Amino acid sequence: MAGYRVLLRTPGVGRIIAAQLTARFPNGMISLAVLLHIEHVTGSYGAAGLVLAATSVGQAVAGPVTSRWMGRWGMRRVLTTTLLICAAAITAIALLEVPLPVYMALGLIGGLSTPPVQSAVRTIYPKMVNSSQLTPLYSLDASLQEIIWVLAPVIITLVGTQAGTVPALLLIVVILLGGGAWFILSPEVGRVRIPRSRRALGTVLRKPPVILATATGFLLIGACAAVEAGVVATFDHGGLEAGLVLAVFAVGSLAGGLAFGHIPIGPWAMARRFAIVTVGLSLTIVSLNAWWLGATLLVAGAGIAPALAVMFAMTSASVRFSETAEAYGWIGTGQLIGAAAGSAVAGFLVDGVGPQGAYIAAAAFAAAGLVVSVLFVRGFPDLRHRDASPIPDTEPVHTIT
Repeated sequence: MAGYRVLLRTPGVGRIIAAQLTARFPNGMISLAVLLHIEHVTGSYGAAGLVLAATSVGQAVAGPVTSRWMGRWGMRRVLTTTLLICAAAITAIALLEVPLPVYMALGLIGGLSTPPVQSAVRTIYPKMVNSSQLTPLYSLDASLQEIIWVLAPVIITLVGTQAGTVPALLLIVVILLGGGAWFILSPEVGRVRIPRSRRALGTVLRKPPVILATATGFLLIGACAAVEAGVVATFDHGGLEAGLVLAVFAVGSLAGGLAFGHIPIGPWAMARRFAIVTVGLSLTIVSLNAWWLGATLLVAGAGIAPALAVMFAMTSASVRFSETAEAYGWIGTGQLIGAAAGSAVAGFLVDGVGPQGAYIAAAAFAAAGLVVSVLFVRGFPDLRHRDASPIPDTEPVHTIT
């Protein structure tokens, strides 16, 4: 913890972490709020699912594209434009009574215009701290983001059920604009300039660490989404026990990230972290007792944030600075697709064999991540004796002969 205190005393680090967490806080609210609102307006969960699917497709497509745009037009311009469009789309969903296809179009626009805050801040980090602090900073970032997934769903559910779904969506808009403005106006966002990438979109995926980070992120978040579906199914559509068990899962991730953040990252780091997640999730299959699930998910959670930290560090260390934002955009897209896949597979298994099927799916996703991490261990960089800073961009120097 002493190392994290030193890290947070570095000028600007504490502020930029708080700003980006606030700006990203709506990410933990939008899906649930849209689900509640569209179901309330149309009376159909199927219709709500279609709007959510459109939103998710938009987010998945936008990730690498808007992230790459920051190198062409600047972070502040891209972040401001996407922020305003996203806020307008969510406001329209809240206030307009329109046919389902229009709601789907608005959801798609909202997803496409999701501000690429995550890519921006992880591109900024290497310019704020020295090389020895970068890996612990990624770990701290991965750990603290659990706050979003613990508090955001609780807050939006309370507002949506007590005040109504329209106030819930408008609350998201207020937080989105306030947090986004705080982040955009941070000095570091204006100070860091991402060089324009000279390569085609998607070229960065040819780098093994980037494709491995995207694949393992898909599997890790797929496992987490399956767990969420299983917990909700186990405790009757989100009772008090469901919230507490999922909170324990997040607390395990937070604790794991803080505890393991200082450990140097070697080629086997991802496999070890996936092993922790796999063991914990495999044990959930034994019993659906709340205490047992809490204990096993606490173990599984201890590997989540550390695994995410490895993904961020290995990506940063393997690409040029001009490619970092796009690389993180692809990783985010992989995680979004993983969340959708995990939820879908778990949902089918819950319908077929009961809640236990979701935990089987979660363990299978985690085990697949462990297998990938072991089979392709040579693709993971060894950062034990080097820092995680991006590769500098270089250009030819023209000389007169």
